[in-house]
Formats: sequence, C-alpha cells, structure tokens
Amino acid sequence: MAAPDPHALPTSVDFAHALIETRVNPGDWVVDATAGNGHDTLFLARLVTPAGRVFAFDIQAEAITSTRDRLAAADALSACTLIHASHHQLASQLPPEAAGRLAAIMFNLGWLPGHDKACITQTDTTLAAVQVALEWLRPGGLLTIVAYPGHAGGDVESQAIALWASSLPSNSHEVRHLRPANRQGKSPECWAIRMRPTGQDR
Repeated sequence: MAAPDPHALPTSVDFAHALIETRVNPGDWVVDATAGNGHDTLFLARLVTPAGRVFAFDIQAEAITSTRDRLAAADALSACTLIHASHHQLASQLPPEAAGRLAAIMFNLGWLPGHDKACITQTDTTLAAVQVALEWLRPGGLLTIVAYPGHAGGDVESQAIALWASSLPSNSHEVRHLRPANRQGKSPECWAIRMRPTGQDR
C-alpha cells in the first residue's frame, strides 16, 4: 500500500474540519448530528472546552457506545451530551435555549464504519434534519454536510442535498460545495452553509 501523500489536497472531511475550526471557540455550543465512532464529536469537544457543549446524535446504539468510549479515553466526555436518536429529531431533543445559539452543526452521512453497511442515513430524514439544523444555528453559524454518493442510496441522498442547498436564498445563506472535479459521482463531497448575519451584504 502506498504511503499517504502529505501534500494531497484536503478531503471532504478535512475541508469541513478546517472551516469549523476557524469559526468555533471555547464556550460555544455545537452539534455532531451523526456521531458514528466519535471522531467529529471529539474534534468539536476540543474546540469548545472549557465551558462549551457538544450535543452528539446517532440512531445506532453501537455508535453511541463507540463515541462514549472515544470521548472517555480522551477525557472529553464531560463536555458532551450523547443523544440516542435520529438527527431529524434535533428540535425535540436539544434544550430550548440552544435554538439560535449553535455555532456549528456537522453531518457525516453514510453508514457507521466497521458495522452494517445496509444501515445508512436516509434521504427523507437527512433533508428534514439539515433544514431544522439551519433554523437552530446562530447568525454566522456554520452547517457542514459530508455526503457519500459512491454507495447504494448515497447517490440519491447527495442529489437531494444538492437540490436543497442550491435552493437556499443567497441573501441569507452562503453555500459552498467541494468535490473532486475529475471523479464525479464517486468520491465524498462536502457542503458548507453559513447563515449570513442580518444586514450583511452578499
């Protein structure tokens, strides 16, 4: 196996992390909408401590267990609230005071690595979740979505996200899309959506 290229361009996950890292500060409240094995949850926890809060969602019990173990090993569990529920239930699961306060919300779609590949995020609940997520962001807050069009079902989900994101009004949302231009439809891609502060010029 060839060694990783240290000068390679950022992956979709790298791109999401780079954007979040410059916009989230200690004390902020953030959401990992797809906890998985806890990598993004831990990334966010390190950004918001001390005094901040991470709310991590996953519909699979195995993901919640894996995330808890990862956070505990890094001594970061106290900054996080793990929620065993679908991300489309965000509005009913988060504390009311989180509405309009969230600095960032991350989605990493697909399946739980190392587990059943037939259990994947679903287009209908994903679209419901990302729409609610925008409503809970603070002005200037950032939503990132890493999607995987290369697996069965992922192509439909990615296309639906593209249609949804392209329909957002430009006077209130900044939208960016990163994907490999010469591997269309196969590689992971990242959407980044920023809520424009009221009164800000386009």
